[in-house]
Amino acid sequence: MKKYFSLFLALALVLMMFAGCGGSPEPAAPAAPAETPADGSTAPAETPAPAGEKLKVANVVNGNLGDKSFFDSCEAGLSQLAADGIIEYKTFELGPTDADQPKWLSTLEELSADGSYDLIVCGTYQMPDYLTQVATNYPDQKYLIYDSAVDLPNVVCVNYKQNDMGYLVGTAAALATSSDLPNMNPEKVIGFVGGENGPVINDFLVGYIQGAQAADPDVKIDTQYVGNFYDTGAAKELANVMIGQNKCDIVWGVAGGAGNGAAEAANELKAWFIGVDSDQEATFSIAQPELAAVTLFSGLKNIGDSIIWVINEQLAGNTHYGETLNLGISEGGVSLATGGNFQTLPDDIKKAVEDATTKITSGEIVVDTAFGDNAADVEAIREGARP
Repeated sequence: MKKYFSLFLALALVLMMFAGCGGSPEPAAPAAPAETPADGSTAPAETPAPAGEKLKVANVVNGNLGDKSFFDSCEAGLSQLAADGIIEYKTFELGPTDADQPKWLSTLEELSADGSYDLIVCGTYQMPDYLTQVATNYPDQKYLIYDSAVDLPNVVCVNYKQNDMGYLVGTAAALATSSDLPNMNPEKVIGFVGGENGPVINDFLVGYIQGAQAADPDVKIDTQYVGNFYDTGAAKELANVMIGQNKCDIVWGVAGGAGNGAAEAANELKAWFIGVDSDQEATFSIAQPELAAVTLFSGLKNIGDSIIWVINEQLAGNTHYGETLNLGISEGGVSLATGGNFQTLPDDIKKAVEDATTKITSGEIVVDTAFGDNAADVEAIREGARP
């Protein structure tokens, strides 16, 4: 009996072994490459990201969303990349006040130490010192900073060709001053209130003058500098003289917060203001609708579009860490805000802006710059254009 039991047990064990082998799954077929959407918004087809792999991105906001400016633009770009299946991201809103600033540094430190993110994004002129400190301590972490610069091999810096923007603004302003829009006087004079007399502000200026005089060689440009980026009262006084004495009917404020003083002058003296960097008509509409009403349009730095461009470049195998990029019209880095009051411009002005955009993109128009070996003679350009 024991002999039969032993034979039965052995047979049972053999059958169990075959049953176990029969239950093993076949090797999985390789995943098909991720397809590139028809809109072309992701990486080129020849270098698709493997299925299921997404860049993990942290968006560090040294302020709050809802600013209708840089932070909202950055968020929109990241949101689009997420919708396209390219990234996963999380936004950290840290507040804009002096009391919030310790959080800016500590959050960068914590995110870097955690190591969960492929890329940490931040921006504005307030962040370079914090980012330099943190990125130096975490050389294997990758960072992107927009509208500022940090000279480290693990940071890509995204800046903007403000001279390209200036050309478009000048084109529209020069034609608008001779148009039938309300508050235009017979004189062909437009204004420019800059923050400081330095290369960055003068890069806006030389493009502005070039675009204006290409559109109408008879247009004159009255240029003044506040000397800083915060004194709205000084900017207002300069704009008062431009409008009241020098007959400017349009003033472009390129002076940070100080430039808002030029908008106040335009409102009080029945002239027009042009904003810079963000859609200031939209920004003013929140709490200062009277200033929104006199903001003809704004020159834009397209933060969101530029971040999409950089990440798509990375997916295509073109990384830019350790570089400072200057993105212009052709890369989507700068443009004009074409909603709101811009839509009141005559069609020929809108067409002129479109034509200038096309010609700059194609290289037919090369815009002057205040930077580099081929820098324009800013003083000669500025003084030669004065009324």
